[in-house]
Amino acid sequence: MDFFTAQDNARRKTGRLVVLLIAAVVALIAVTTLVITIVVYFMSDQQGEVTVSSLLAGLTPELMGAVALGVVGLVVIGGLYKRFQLRRGGGRVVAETLGGREIATGTENPGERRILNVVEEMAIASGMPVPPVYLLDEAGINAFAAGFDTRDAVIGITRGAIDNLSRDELQGVVAHEFSHILHGDMRLNMRLISVLHGVLLIGLLGYILLRSTAFRGRSVRRSNNQNGKGVVVVLALGIALAVIGYAGTFFGNWIKAAVSRHREYLADASAVQYTRNPDGIGQALIKIGSHSQGARLEASQASEYSHLFFGQGMKVGFNRLLATHPPLEKRIKRVMPSWNGEFDAALNAPTTGEVASESVAGFSGSVSAHASTTMTGASAQAAIASIGQPGPRHFANAKATLDALPARIRRATQDPYAVRALMYALLLSQDIEVRKQQLASLQQTALPDVYRDVMSHAGEVLMLRDQFRLPLMELALPALKNLSVDQATHFRQCMVGLINADSQVSLFEWMLYHWLVHHLGLGKKDSGPAVRKLSDLQQECQLLLNVLARAGQNDPDKVNAALDAAEKELPFALSARSEVPDIKSLGPAVSRLRRLRLQQKPAVLQAMARCIEHSGQIKPAEAELFRVIADMLECPMPPLLIEE
Repeated sequence: MDFFTAQDNARRKTGRLVVLLIAAVVALIAVTTLVITIVVYFMSDQQGEVTVSSLLAGLTPELMGAVALGVVGLVVIGGLYKRFQLRRGGGRVVAETLGGREIATGTENPGERRILNVVEEMAIASGMPVPPVYLLDEAGINAFAAGFDTRDAVIGITRGAIDNLSRDELQGVVAHEFSHILHGDMRLNMRLISVLHGVLLIGLLGYILLRSTAFRGRSVRRSNNQNGKGVVVVLALGIALAVIGYAGTFFGNWIKAAVSRHREYLADASAVQYTRNPDGIGQALIKIGSHSQGARLEASQASEYSHLFFGQGMKVGFNRLLATHPPLEKRIKRVMPSWNGEFDAALNAPTTGEVASESVAGFSGSVSAHASTTMTGASAQAAIASIGQPGPRHFANAKATLDALPARIRRATQDPYAVRALMYALLLSQDIEVRKQQLASLQQTALPDVYRDVMSHAGEVLMLRDQFRLPLMELALPALKNLSVDQATHFRQCMVGLINADSQVSLFEWMLYHWLVHHLGLGKKDSGPAVRKLSDLQQECQLLLNVLARAGQNDPDKVNAALDAAEKELPFALSARSEVPDIKSLGPAVSRLRRLRLQQKPAVLQAMARCIEHSGQIKPAEAELFRVIADMLECPMPPLLIEE
């Protein structure tokens, strides 16, 4: 299943989920209305016999409307509150609620270093920014991905997984979680949390009413009959709402579990497709089955997030209806058909050699042939086909890229001061005179420690080949995301000063600045409805392709040839080809293109691919811009590789 089909299916699932939950809320409204009518009836002074007809007579339109609005309001307010809470912090909120702590990028713990390296390789191979990794101090073997998109995604991993899984097994687990990110499951799961929280509030209101009656017990005994009757009514209402809330939560969790079980099979299959190693994820599942704690988590709020986990994090007992994951046996058989059905109780911890190989200081070697300075024209089409489904060659390329990065620069991406210095160094011009102006400006604005790190790393960064720049940016994001609001604002101001030092904006300066602003959330929030037709954004496409065509050549004939090739993928003609594009207008244009319907985005990507591949060779600057724009359009693209 390709990226766009998977994303579309996830959105369809969301639509069906909304219909089911609306039906559940309507049923809750009906039951709650009936309960409140009975309560109101008994609170009245009527002494007649209670009959069905007398109760039905109490169902006035005014009462039904008021109760309906109250229940809907409670569910909506609860859902919106939870959504706001999650939106504000993304996956970090989930990880911290579960008791996780972010693993420092500079950690010297061998196991933690190993999982960070696995996540880094997976992210670079997938073409997405490296997500922060959170450690849950739990004995169970489990993991999760949380967030709404690649900008706020995090990976969570338990101590049990790090201690008991080998590197190949961890890679299988992480590949499974990346599948949830790339195929839209993560966003769906976050929406489920919000909606179910709203339904949960009905039961919570019932519990509050029950607790309130407990504090009034003494006064009831001293009160008159009317007051005593009121307390009894509140008690009855509390019990009724608690039962109704439980029923609503039960059906909500049933829907959540049904959706989750189906997506788990797909994520397992994707993990095998990514790594071409079914034993990795298969052996991880076997170890869960043989571990005394299994995949269970002890965190108090684990049940709320149970559908996010790699394994069944909560006890299910006899009721498989609420199981958020398929049985382990079925999952293992799907990825390892030859499995004999026995769980191996021997949990082999990674050998010393495996762990030691993950040391940052141990990175060495040269980049693979796939990271050549030029790619063939077919590379762009292959990259589009690989969106959301990187393969072994992408992982091999990612590892080779990480190995080839100087160890000193790798370490610098883990330091909150040095990582800013690396980004500043990337903006330094190759022209000596311009670089002097930039450094003079930076010395006046940057923190002294950061400026010192710039001077320390500038030489190595300036010598980096172009194909290392984007991976370096991706590696830097976890540390940059830990900047405070004031630090991030100052970081942005320093970048602007460096870019404006020569009163010009180069293509790479634009790319680095806007990509970081996009992923660090420093820009304006996207607003406005999704645009249904690509033809509505003709000017934006025109500008983007004009910039891309000029990234690889200056000759007008070659630029026109590139635009001719791109035009064949679009439903309109490209005009104004002779105009030199204003690079400063590209940011708003990409922001508007990001709001395209998902089904419209492949046409833009195909046009971009045709634009850069028309000459038969793709230059690093073209490939770099191509992938950055795709990422900003929420279509993370693996590295372009030479087709064999």
